[in-house]
Amino acid sequence: MDNLRCNRLTCRRSLADKAVVVSSHIFCVECANELFNASRLCPACETSLTEPDDVVVCSLHPSNDYKTSVLSGLNPAIILEICSRALSFWQYQVHQEHSFQQALYRNVTEKHAQLEKRLENVIREANGEISLLTNKLQEMERDIDTERRKTATLQDSLKESEKEYHKLKVCNVMVFSVAPLLIMVHRPSTTN
Repeated sequence: MDNLRCNRLTCRRSLADKAVVVSSHIFCVECANELFNASRLCPACETSLTEPDDVVVCSLHPSNDYKTSVLSGLNPAIILEICSRALSFWQYQVHQEHSFQQALYRNVTEKHAQLEKRLENVIREANGEISLLTNKLQEMERDIDTERRKTATLQDSLKESEKEYHKLKVCNVMVFSVAPLLIMVHRPSTTN
């Protein structure tokens, strides 16, 4: 972990220049201004911040002159204590970041599992619907074939009926053309 991150969960911005350190937490200046105007409690752990040095604005990349002036004249035991506390702070921040990333991973994994289940359900439902539609399509194709056969039968029947009609028409024409002749032939003659 190269840079610390703002401990406000809604921010999580990488801290590069200045930050506000509170007990064992660190915040970007923007979040600190917003959070500490409301109360004097650490927003991460709710520790009461009553002392003036409980909230400290610090430079994350101090100059060499600043480092020398701050540590100059201090007993080596105090300098080691300061280093030990700084390392503990970093260790805690690394642990917190690791825990946060694990929580994110669990959350993403759970969401992934839920989405996979939903996808499986959608696929299963879609396959069921496809199967139903395929069955309906096959049934409709069978119905169309049946209707085509019926239509072909009716067309054949119609052709036969038309042939019979034409035969009858021809016979009718013949009967009506021959009938007047027959009537004349069979009519008694009245010439006497």
